[in-house]
Amino acid sequence: LAREMDCRRVLGRFWSGWRRGLGVRPVPEDAGFGTEARHQRQPRGSRQRSGPLGDQPFPGLLPKNLSREELVDALRAAVVDRKGPLVTLNKPQGLPVTGKPGELTLFSVLPELSQSLGLREQELQVVRASGKESSGLVLLSSCPQTASRLQKYFIHARRAQRPTAIYCAVTDGIPAASEGKIQAALKLEHIDGVNLTVPVKAPSRKDILEGVKKTLSHFRVVATGSGCALVQLQPLTGRSGTPASL
Repeated sequence: LAREMDCRRVLGRFWSGWRRGLGVRPVPEDAGFGTEARHQRQPRGSRQRSGPLGDQPFPGLLPKNLSREELVDALRAAVVDRKGPLVTLNKPQGLPVTGKPGELTLFSVLPELSQSLGLREQELQVVRASGKESSGLVLLSSCPQTASRLQKYFIHARRAQRPTAIYCAVTDGIPAASEGKIQAALKLEHIDGVNLTVPVKAPSRKDILEGVKKTLSHFRVVATGSGCALVQLQPLTGRSGTPASL
């Protein structure tokens, strides 16, 4: 619940700026989009990347060989919301939550991150976080009682197979339907030194036995503009740490 609320607050901030910048319009109730309206011509050079991440095969990955101090600074800059004892930050892909003694992880730098954020009395604890190969919101709490209650909530929701997270994505092109379900088979694949989740078309029985997972997600188009769409996604099943729809 807290993660979903934090996600909605972050989305609200992102959405207001994205809407102003792209001239977004809400999706009509009976929206149906033909293929001829899905894409608009992209400005020349719009797909070129610039900056230090532009030369990386997958921009947004955690840079290698970060010092402990640099990681704390990066995580402090990645904080997107604070309310009471709760802190939400955007974890970069490639950062493990836990690991072996001496390994640089999110858990290992929580004492320094807590001090950096001015939390002197209570140290931050991890409530909810995605795995090493996933990026996204991490929910932390400086109150042990709050952390315990939220952790129990997520455990109960998982056992009851009740979705607790809503994801948002900006698509290149506009979906033909304004809402519906996405069924996809996914597998982990090692590409350029990174474990990525990739789709598998028409998986065979052998694929399933080798680890391919069938997933189901609900999607809803929130708004459209400039040939793009803001889509809300709710995984109903999925791989560990990965939205079923991605």
